[in-house]
Amino acid sequence: MLTGYKDFRAGLLGRKLGHSYSKIIHKDLVDYTYEMFEREEDEVGDFIKNGPFDAINVTVPYKKTVIPFLDELSDTAQKLGAVNTIVRRRDGTLYGDNTDVYGFSYMLDIARIDVKDKKSIVLGAGGASATVCEVLKRRGASEITVVGRADNNPENLARHSDAEIIVNATPVGMYPENEGVPVDIRLFPKCVGLADLIYNPARTNIICDAEDIGINRINGLTMLVAQAKRACEVFLGREIEDSVIPEITKKIEKSQENIVLIGMPGCGKSTLARKVSEKLGRALVDTDEEIVKLAGKSIPEIFAQDGEDAFRDLESQVAERVGKMAGVVIATGGGIIKREKNYRPLHRNGRIVFLHRDINELDTSGRPLSQRDGVEKLYRERLPLYRRYADCEIAVEKDPNETYNNLADVLGLK
Repeated sequence: MLTGYKDFRAGLLGRKLGHSYSKIIHKDLVDYTYEMFEREEDEVGDFIKNGPFDAINVTVPYKKTVIPFLDELSDTAQKLGAVNTIVRRRDGTLYGDNTDVYGFSYMLDIARIDVKDKKSIVLGAGGASATVCEVLKRRGASEITVVGRADNNPENLARHSDAEIIVNATPVGMYPENEGVPVDIRLFPKCVGLADLIYNPARTNIICDAEDIGINRINGLTMLVAQAKRACEVFLGREIEDSVIPEITKKIEKSQENIVLIGMPGCGKSTLARKVSEKLGRALVDTDEEIVKLAGKSIPEIFAQDGEDAFRDLESQVAERVGKMAGVVIATGGGIIKREKNYRPLHRNGRIVFLHRDINELDTSGRPLSQRDGVEKLYRERLPLYRRYADCEIAVEKDPNETYNNLADVLGLK
């Protein structure tokens, strides 16, 4: 972190900033004050002229709105017609720059996505699309096709099925509308690289689709951190080492990633979840408890009165909702893996950990299916499903502290 700038006033201008990571990022870059400034469009002009800042970032929807109020633009900002970085000079004049080009270029480098001589499709025709196209041109993409909303149809996409690079510059799939997908990436069998500018959730549906078929992919968090680093350089007129970008990116990923515990009923998920919550200071969510709140009755009552299918429907609703959270510990019911549809909601923002415990040590009290079907039968049925869901597996020890240590070792929490 750069120090010696405590009197410098920076911040972010936008309309809705509740879910922005910018303050977190800048806090790790420089010791200046960095504030969130939410303004309506008719307030932007006065804020740019008279606002309490020495330098400021600008996010959607104001990257074009601010331009008439600035005295000078960088060549990049002028070419793109978009500004995301403003500096108030000592003489009071306002200089506008665009650091998104740097951010997207860095993102491609980190992901090792080589666009040279490759046909590329850019999904979305907004401001972010212009930035992406500029970088693709500079890097020698052989052909660049922008697919706006009107062009996103099977007939048009079929004409570009030979595309090798796909960039999502739309908000489709972004929190809180996580279920969306801008395009079926399987329509592009030659695709070798996907860059999605969305960073919340960490894995959008299109990222998950690319993951399923082994396509090189990256989300937008690296771009966000990289452009912020470059913005700091513009703010302060000095260079900052690129090494801070992966450091901050990894730190945010860890802090925002959910820890999702799966395993047999009675294996100790709730016990471990409480310990992780206490150790890390994270909120704890128990999907069974959330189901009880939603149904207004206990789990044995749900099974007895409504049946297992009704319970599973409630469980899927809860999985979708809690999967949108970030930085929490999630203890799941033992059968959450019985429906494939529950996987993505938990995977999008989470690291899924299978807790493996000897079946002779499982607690079956108050567990309808364990009592009805027997633990051994459930174990045989579910073990392959747990392992298909899981990113990693740990052994559950008799001492909860030892189990926590196992988890901490695997997840790098120490």
